[in-house]
Amino acid sequence: MPTKPKPVPDGVNTITARLSVRGAAQAIEFYQQAFGAQLTFMLKTPDGKVMHATLELGDSRFQLGDELPGMNAPSPQKLGGSPIVLHICVENVDELWNPAVAAGAKVTTPLANQFWGARYGQVLDPFGFTWALFSRSASRGRFSPTSRTFHPKS
Repeated sequence: MPTKPKPVPDGVNTITARLSVRGAAQAIEFYQQAFGAQLTFMLKTPDGKVMHATLELGDSRFQLGDELPGMNAPSPQKLGGSPIVLHICVENVDELWNPAVAAGAKVTTPLANQFWGARYGQVLDPFGFTWALFSRSASRGRFSPTSRTFHPKS
């Protein structure tokens, strides 16, 4: 008797970002080169477009596919930009920053030490998505759990 599959497969988180792009094959190559992502699954349409791909980056996964007619998943180019920012937190952001920029990411917020205790910057990838790259650099204060207000250290 076959084993019933798990409703949530191992390694799948409660929420996973899925990016709709123009040029998914090129996007996969970019994310591999820029961020060190690993392709773990890809399904193509009969005409060779990427219908679905899963990439791993550190302990997380994200998905992407070509912008396909009738799928109700427009790319940033169709929308005139993307309203989301994808965050990547790593041990040493400087080691991630330079390859991302060398691969073609455009700096939109220069990498710098920020007042909230992070070394942080943002880049725009060639496919229209903004990525915030950061490492925690110091403990600078705390956020109040009731008011969501930042309280600097005294």
